[in-house]
Amino acid sequence: MREFKKSSKLDYVCYDIRGPVMDEANRMIAHGDEILKLNIGNPAPFGFRAPDNIVETMKRNLTMTEGYSDSKGLVKSREAIVEYCEKKNIPNVTVDDVYTGNGASELITLAMNGLLDNGDEMLVPAPDYPLWTASVTLAGGKAVHYICDEQSDWYPDLADIESKITDKTKGIVIINPNNPTGALYPKDVLERIAELARKYDLIVFADEIYDRLVMDGKEHISIASLMPDRMCVTFNGLSKSHLIAGYRAGWMVLSGDKSHMKGYIEGLNLLSSMRLCANVPTQSVIPAALHDLDSAKEMLAPGGRVYEQREYIYNALNDIPGISAVKPQAAFYIFPKMDVKKFHIFDDEKFALDFLREKHILVTHGGGFHWEEPDHFRIVYLPDIDTLEEAMRRMKDFFSYYNQEEFH
Repeated sequence: MREFKKSSKLDYVCYDIRGPVMDEANRMIAHGDEILKLNIGNPAPFGFRAPDNIVETMKRNLTMTEGYSDSKGLVKSREAIVEYCEKKNIPNVTVDDVYTGNGASELITLAMNGLLDNGDEMLVPAPDYPLWTASVTLAGGKAVHYICDEQSDWYPDLADIESKITDKTKGIVIINPNNPTGALYPKDVLERIAELARKYDLIVFADEIYDRLVMDGKEHISIASLMPDRMCVTFNGLSKSHLIAGYRAGWMVLSGDKSHMKGYIEGLNLLSSMRLCANVPTQSVIPAALHDLDSAKEMLAPGGRVYEQREYIYNALNDIPGISAVKPQAAFYIFPKMDVKKFHIFDDEKFALDFLREKHILVTHGGGFHWEEPDHFRIVYLPDIDTLEEAMRRMKDFFSYYNQEEFH
């Protein structure tokens, strides 16, 4: 596994999130270089705008949301989230089971802090959204990474998951749709993960922030809908589907059989109260957003912007000798593979630095997502087609001569 700086706990957690590649990009920008950022899933810089009804709702509610709310959030907003859970067939959810947060990220950290003691283990996918590993580590736990299999459309390797369960394992994290691969998990895979949770008495933590960004006529299935008999914690929000990443509108939902989780729930309530509440004006837009679930559909259908950008980037990457990629079915990420023998690659972070310095394009190396081999990187395909075409032209040229062993 990749080595991390361990001068402090925070260094361990943040090394691959804000490391040398980002530092170099910032240095180049300060020097006056123009950098094309394909490294972060933030729609706003690429011309995506919030739906008008979201903006108008925020305006109308500003003067009525100037004080603290209940620590879990505005009742009307939590009621809207309960209704959304009903549409997703997520069982046994009341307003008291809903926690709003400043993005789902805040709540992921809260959930891990409420559960884990020093030495506890949490099964986390590889590749992962790195905040999960960070949050487990900051809570004193150990992130044990199970493999998602590229040969099986990046679905979780069920045998690998089971082989890594110990008496210290407290839960299983799934990210579906997945960041960074764009994979969408089918029902049979989710059912098998649910069976493992039953067999070993584990909580499932489901990161479903991209559940409304699904293409190709596919349907997202929430794993909580398959687990009425088990505690499941589901994370979601509006940052991606409603193009309002900066608003920080997220939530966490407890579902299923919570009868044996009284202590954990009390801990979550305490931690929720300690931060007073989430941003209240932002909470006010949740009902309007969840009553407008069609706003993203146009851009995900054939002819729509995200769909066409997905089609382009997938074909362009696979057209580069030595590069291959599995077609993503959701979100707006793709996780291509490099032929390490062809390019003599031994360090994916060095590749990202070399590519940045040579072509002024910023991507995230696979190690940033706790992928063990130095053979992957992630591209965010949010820029328009013209921009992606220029990026792929530079990338194809770069790989036509790149040899990491000889590159300086």
